[in-house]
Amino acid sequence: MKKKQYKIVVLSDLTKSSAAILKNAVSVAKIINGRIEIFSVKKPTDIVKMDNQLSAMRTINSEHKAINKKMRNLATSISQEYDVGITYSFAFGNVKSEIGEYLAEQKPDVVVLGKRKSKTFNLMGDGITDFILNRYNGTIMIAPHNNKLEPNKEVTLGMLNNPKPSSNLEFAEDLMQHAQKPLKSFKIIKSTVSSQKQPLPEGRKTIEYVFEYSDNIIKNFSTYLSKNNINLLCMNRINKQSRATRHLTASDVKEVMGKLNVSLLIPGEQKA
Repeated sequence: MKKKQYKIVVLSDLTKSSAAILKNAVSVAKIINGRIEIFSVKKPTDIVKMDNQLSAMRTINSEHKAINKKMRNLATSISQEYDVGITYSFAFGNVKSEIGEYLAEQKPDVVVLGKRKSKTFNLMGDGITDFILNRYNGTIMIAPHNNKLEPNKEVTLGMLNNPKPSSNLEFAEDLMQHAQKPLKSFKIIKSTVSSQKQPLPEGRKTIEYVFEYSDNIIKNFSTYLSKNNINLLCMNRINKQSRATRHLTASDVKEVMGKLNVSLLIPGEQKA
């Protein structure tokens, strides 16, 4: 039986960190048999600064050629280096609207976002991360620009409050087979709520770390991730049904995403 090929979309702002973000996507693509498309959006107001229509059209045409060249060079260099298929496309328009329409049309299995190095958690500007989390129900990967996964190498996988990702991550088996052993499961609980024992993945040696929630939990958690060389952390989305057992609120999860310097893999909606 032929193995499914997953569609991975990398949303890129074409900054200097784009190559590192793309390598994160390539790492996953090599593990799960994925094909990659880079998609970028430019706001016309960022390009056109004059009222003259003819000059504006010339500027847009010139920018179109420049973006096409930049994306072609990025895709070609990474594709040739790691022998993986990469295509690209871009659009001019409202960033959220264009991304929303693109994802609705393309229906990717995984969307990859690059995390900016900043004090505030903001990807690609204009609140794109929140937009994607709210509008897209599939798997999302958030990759820091300075701590990339290495293609063709094992990942060091950690699981946060999600010891059995196979329930809502279609390619979980492929991912765990290519992960260093033993797997690391991290659990954050609140002392006011009794901890419900969750089964660890069957047939795989797994070490579980349990943290009690506190004001500096993210700092302590980050230290443990670093000590265990975790470079890919799988964590569930937060919804009304999961809060009772996962003990993390939406703001807690956003803090995790903003402060941890590892690649994050957020599976899609929980399967019934």
